Amino acid sequence: MEILSQLLHGMMIALGPTNIGLLLIGCFFGTLVGSLPGLGPVNGVAILIPLTFSLGLDATGSMILLSAVYYGCMFGGRISSILLNIPGDEPAIMTTLDGYPMTQKGRAGEALAISAVASFVGATVATVGLTLFAPLLAKAAIYFAPEDYFALFVLAFITIGGLGGADPRKTLLAACLGLMIAMIGIDPASGVPRFTFGWFDLYDGIDPIVALIGLFALSELFWLLEIGVKSNLPAGSTGASSKLPSLSTLRKTAGATTRGSALGFIAGILPGAGASLGAVISYSFEKQISNRNGTFGKGDVRGVAAPEAGNNAASGGALIPMLSLGVPGSGTTAVLLAMLISLNVQPGPLLFEKNPELVWGLIASLYLANITLLIMNVPLVSLFTRVLTVPVWILLPLVASISFVGVYSISHSPFQMITMIVFGLIGYILRKCEFSLVPVVLGLLLAGDMENNLRRALSISGGEYQILVESPIAASLYAVSALFLILSFFLWKRDNGRLELIED
Repeated sequence: MEILSQLLHGMMIALGPTNIGLLLIGCFFGTLVGSLPGLGPVNGVAILIPLTFSLGLDATGSMILLSAVYYGCMFGGRISSILLNIPGDEPAIMTTLDGYPMTQKGRAGEALAISAVASFVGATVATVGLTLFAPLLAKAAIYFAPEDYFALFVLAFITIGGLGGADPRKTLLAACLGLMIAMIGIDPASGVPRFTFGWFDLYDGIDPIVALIGLFALSELFWLLEIGVKSNLPAGSTGASSKLPSLSTLRKTAGATTRGSALGFIAGILPGAGASLGAVISYSFEKQISNRNGTFGKGDVRGVAAPEAGNNAASGGALIPMLSLGVPGSGTTAVLLAMLISLNVQPGPLLFEKNPELVWGLIASLYLANITLLIMNVPLVSLFTRVLTVPVWILLPLVASISFVGVYSISHSPFQMITMIVFGLIGYILRKCEFSLVPVVLGLLLAGDMENNLRRALSISGGEYQILVESPIAASLYAVSALFLILSFFLWKRDNGRLELIED
């Protein structure tokens, strides 16, 4: 009953005129960004962060807006996947396998409709899970000692981005780069400047928000300048429209949607797994149990419903470790974590006690966002598909202007704008070298708490490092970290072996 009363209070907050307006704007903008090939939820959220500061939004309003963008991007990613065979983001790759063949058969409207319903079900399942399990996890996390939190941060660095078959060596190097950058500034214990090279502007360290906007928004701009302008992307659209799915189609996909939602939610809770894993395991599992006639990959509607339910459920599930433990479950929740920290709100086990209005207002808004996105995505798909014809020469100046104006409104410092450009170039170089940017952001965000908990643990033990592994919780987390590390190397080696066989 306590959770229900808190949720009702949160609903009153979310239904406020300002918050409802922010939610509608976030859902619409998120769907637009999600439908554009390659941008995805991380960039969608990062682009709007400067706007939240420019408008002077409080923490609750900012999180409602950005979370609506997050959910909207996950809904919108299916549009270009189904119509153009171009994934709007990484999780939508699985949707192309059956979505685009349905378009080729003249069933684009059916594919768009059932994917919207599956996305709604998956996101709703995740939001219900967030409502029930996040407070319980937060209460359990209160009993974590400093050494347990340090082990938890190690687990976050090991797992982030490591389950998708990416090179784990690059992932760990990127995380180390983020940790090194976070060390810039005044040492919190001794007051000695670290890595400032005598520049007083660096004494306060690197602002995570400025670095984040540079790494994602500006590096995306540089990337589009090289790739997008040459190929004139995004380009092309169909006149496809969506319609309500028939009852027979809903019955046929009910099992796939339910199973995909459950698997995606579990994948989302795992730190670093994210929506990509949710989509992959949902599609793979459904193919194993339902592909009796060999229709998967040829336009089977269940092959559209399963990954869409999985990736949207994983997106909501990723909010649980972010809010309860202060450890992001995905790249986008890492951006949301940076937003909260910049507003002097510390996610973690005490967040539900110190900021209940923010937490429950956010959770309630997610229910409203799901309903809004379902209503919006069915009749307005023809409008969103027209965005695919917007030329890059319009998009680039818009992204650049939002980034620069936003950063200047935050700091009123030309140095911070230069810092943003530098991080934009760093992000562009890392992308060219096929490094993930998420571990860099994770290092920037978690380094401070990781260092503080290490100092506290060593202070308690009198400088004895054994304390870091003596706790049963810490030892268990290190064991899980080792398992994830071994698994990530195995998946990377396996994928490399498959590529070599294909090339041969």
